Amino acid sequence: MNKTLIALAIGAALSANTHADSAGHGPMAFDPIDASAYAQMTSDPTVLNKASWVIPSEYSQSIVSDESKLDIYPGSSDWNDMITTNETRKDAGRYLYRAHEVRPDADLSTYTGGALSVVDVKTGAAKVLVQRKDWEALDGLVWTPWHSLLFAEETGSPKLPDPNAPNAKRGLLYELTLKSNDPTSAENVTVRPMLGSIAHEGIEIDAEGNVYVLDEDASGSIYKFIPKRYGDLSSGQLYALKVDDSSSGDRTGPAQWVALDMNKVVVDARAAADDVGATAFGRPEDLERIGNTLYVAITSEARVLSIALDKNTLVRNFVKTGANVPEENEATQITGFKSPDNLANGPDGKLWIAEDNVPSDIWVAEPDNDGDGYSDEVSLFASLKDNAAEGTGIYFGKDPHTLFVNVQHSATGNDKTIAITHRDKD
Repeated sequence: MNKTLIALAIGAALSANTHADSAGHGPMAFDPIDASAYAQMTSDPTVLNKASWVIPSEYSQSIVSDESKLDIYPGSSDWNDMITTNETRKDAGRYLYRAHEVRPDADLSTYTGGALSVVDVKTGAAKVLVQRKDWEALDGLVWTPWHSLLFAEETGSPKLPDPNAPNAKRGLLYELTLKSNDPTSAENVTVRPMLGSIAHEGIEIDAEGNVYVLDEDASGSIYKFIPKRYGDLSSGQLYALKVDDSSSGDRTGPAQWVALDMNKVVVDARAAADDVGATAFGRPEDLERIGNTLYVAITSEARVLSIALDKNTLVRNFVKTGANVPEENEATQITGFKSPDNLANGPDGKLWIAEDNVPSDIWVAEPDNDGDGYSDEVSLFASLKDNAAEGTGIYFGKDPHTLFVNVQHSATGNDKTIAITHRDKD
């Protein structure tokens, strides 16, 4: 549906019928679902363990792994969050890694520590990859071009300091090296404080090996780390994004990456960004790069930004309520866009967006082919029926017909990873 019709729909009583009749071609083409799952919300495990998502009729869903196969935190949810796979080397795509966003209890009496898990997609075998008592709220997770895993803590005030970075006031980023002959076993883990002490969530890497991170805070900034040597995160310079005219309400337009005081970065990168007047956004949560564009989910502002990564840095709105997607209204159960959280690069170059919301929806944004900055079309792909949960960690591996997505803090007490697959594979 074109933008004119969307604008008319926003001005009237909105409904899910404002979305397109079909969402293009390619391995994940689909007929958008009619509406969010308001009418199908449930906590019944017999329903949700079979089909947690409302999805297009041409798709099927199945559990890849749940707490019946691996229960890391007995008696509480495993809080499955970001997903990636071993994207390169032998058996690429076979092993699925998950961060678990579990936080310490008040008195630390029962906390067993943050963990990463690994699932063999071929056999279904699942196990803890690494776990440590001082890790808190592990969230961000990405496979690097140099064959390691980066993961990070989403905490603004850690209760358990890292012994190798005891002065850090916020969460930290880590690098995990796997054993060369076993992608399910860790060789070592190294803290990377040069990438900032912040409430980390999204992590992304560009073609030159620069790493982008963000601060999941009500006034969080977006950061870029340029290493001295490709693939070596032990030294380099961290920058923060500064929109030239941050006084504008949207904080979009020409921008620059401003160098930060590295002595402050390793203690409190949020304070270092404030010192240089870096632009603050409302809970930036995830990053995804498609080509030479970096996309950023700004959760509390109900929008997704695009940032040009070429010589002239430009920040624009790519998806925004009231512009190219309708706004959700829970009171009247009107389907719309709210609290964008996790992002994924689709197999056909489209941006996939999962909401931190109930019901949690998954949207698909077409590229900006007309050059106005906005996605040309935004369509509703799926909606979560679990009345206490959200979908997290959306991710495409080697199979272009399959989307992986977690169900986090399920009402059933059974957090799970689900594969949503096109029935008519090529």
